[in-house]
Amino acid sequence: MKSRYIASLSLAIMFIGFIVTRLWLPDNWWTRLLESGFEAGLVGGIADWFAVTALFRHPFGIPIPHTSLLLKNRDKIVNSLISAMENELLNKESISKKLKELKLFRGLASGITGLIGKRKLRVGILRFAQSSLEEVPLEKLSAKIQEFAVDYIRKQDIVPIVDKLTDKFVYEGWDEKALDFVLAQGQEWVKKRETEQFFGRLAHSKMEELQVGGFMGFAVQAFVGFMSPEKLGPIIQGMLLSSIKELGTPGNPNRQKLLDELKKHALALSSNEELMTRLKAGLESGAESVGVERFIHLRLEELRQLLLDKLEEECLNGGRILVKAFRFLVEQAKSREELIHRWEQSILAYLVSWIEKNHYRIGVLVRDNVNQMDDQALVQMLEQKIGKDLQWIRVNGAVCGFIVGIILSFF
Repeated sequence: MKSRYIASLSLAIMFIGFIVTRLWLPDNWWTRLLESGFEAGLVGGIADWFAVTALFRHPFGIPIPHTSLLLKNRDKIVNSLISAMENELLNKESISKKLKELKLFRGLASGITGLIGKRKLRVGILRFAQSSLEEVPLEKLSAKIQEFAVDYIRKQDIVPIVDKLTDKFVYEGWDEKALDFVLAQGQEWVKKRETEQFFGRLAHSKMEELQVGGFMGFAVQAFVGFMSPEKLGPIIQGMLLSSIKELGTPGNPNRQKLLDELKKHALALSSNEELMTRLKAGLESGAESVGVERFIHLRLEELRQLLLDKLEEECLNGGRILVKAFRFLVEQAKSREELIHRWEQSILAYLVSWIEKNHYRIGVLVRDNVNQMDDQALVQMLEQKIGKDLQWIRVNGAVCGFIVGIILSFF
């Protein structure tokens, strides 16, 4: 039963008791005793009903002076509430003091330690990571990456980049490494049996095409008739392998001449404006191609599948990787206590500064919320919050009045 009904019931009991003892009970000392008690209880209950009602509204709708006190003093109440919150309950000095004493990272680590020890929670985190990863729109992501790459290439001046690359190529030994790589690949190709046969057939066919007259023509034709593709192939292969070996020997004059030519052409690349323009246009065109977007998308798909497989494996393992990761972070934090302390102080200092700058917003927020409420809504809210206790004043008034009335009847 609501307190308002109890208060109304207490008032009704006093009224009925007064009527019954006044009109229907015999006139004797105990009837007069009860009558005095019910009469005083009725007066006390009505008086307290009037007092409680006068706080929220005009009793019976009559604008009696000094009633509907909450609405008449609405601004004073709001200002008092804001003042109490800003200066006593939530004053910025006490908030700042509490924040400065706060062990932010220690408390955070303690809380995470308790949570991370639960297998179900660890698996839940990994399952959430799986579902989130599966919902990542790779098509949009790959398009964004390609768009970023194209925009980056378009805005860049490639001449300094080419200069830097050519400097590394020339002055950090990349030219020799590149030459050695090409020679090694060429040597592997020349060694093959099919390459030997290819050279033999090619040389023999070209020699047959020679048109030389006189004694020289006779000698050439005799040589061609004597040398078959099977004989020419090993000869040419041997010559090429010997040349490759020679070019691969450090200090060889021919090798040095070739390296000098490579350096010369490499250093001249950035000064060729037409070549740089074509190179940049080629890079932009290549980056914008469908093939590049498809390549990015496939790599992202592979990466996602790899991560999903790893997450599934860790789910079956009970999410121990989260425990290991947390322990690793804790160990790193212990080895960098001074840095962690500086970070913590910086964060707390920022919070304190933010609170000092925005503390007035507490009052603004309270005032805005109260101003959005009309009189009826404000009264209903206050009655819901404090009306229950106030209704018991009516009950107490009726009971106390009854007791006082009985006591006074003796005098």
